[in-house]
Amino acid sequence: MTEQLVKTAQDGQIYTITLARPAKRNAVSDRLLAALEAAFMATPEGTRAIILAGEGDHFCAGLDLAEHQHRDPFGVMQHSRGWHRIFDRIENGGIPVIAALHGAVIGGGLELATATHIRVAEPDTIYQLPEGRHGIFVGGGASLRVARIIGPGRMCEMMLTGRVIDAEEGYRLGLSHYQVGKGEAMAKARQLAERVAENAPMANWAMCTAINRIDNMSSEDGLFVESLTAALTQTSPEVVGRIGEFLKRKGQGPRT
Repeated sequence: MTEQLVKTAQDGQIYTITLARPAKRNAVSDRLLAALEAAFMATPEGTRAIILAGEGDHFCAGLDLAEHQHRDPFGVMQHSRGWHRIFDRIENGGIPVIAALHGAVIGGGLELATATHIRVAEPDTIYQLPEGRHGIFVGGGASLRVARIIGPGRMCEMMLTGRVIDAEEGYRLGLSHYQVGKGEAMAKARQLAERVAENAPMANWAMCTAINRIDNMSSEDGLFVESLTAALTQTSPEVVGRIGEFLKRKGQGPRT
């Protein structure tokens, strides 16, 4: 029987993807990575929010180093670009992704987590970039996504020393947006997903695809793209209806 490395479930407008390799702390093997990509590619129509979680005691302990031992330089390059492709899809797919974090969020696991839009962490969550201890370098986007959150200097220090950051410090640094009690991450992620799912889909799409791109632009180009994005979102029929309903509730709508 083929091992199911990623599990999926649809409940209304919310789609849940769970890494299911708990015996290996959900370390990312080639097969798990392919299953993760397939799960995101198979996002059901009508999905308004996605929850990403890890089965067992850990979210994800990163790259499966047993496989990494057998790659030549070109193979490592291709492997890294595969991670980039899949994590870019998570970040820029247009549907908000909420990560429920607990236990190890290490190396590639941190790269995966920082590709999501909202992160909820339990008290036992730990963050680490141990690549320096292994004599390797990040390859799943940390030099962009993790550095964007905590700054390149702090990221360099994490890699050089391999130190572990606990849930409290991770929250202060922005690696998580919410802190919850033990065993509460999924419930909070669900609550947030339901709230996010209430937004206009086009607004969610714009927030999940435009903000990071604008951050990479010059100020002048970024402001221009902001105006274009505002023009697309604010003139859709759904938004016109939403604003009309809001004004009616505030007593500012057209009088009849």
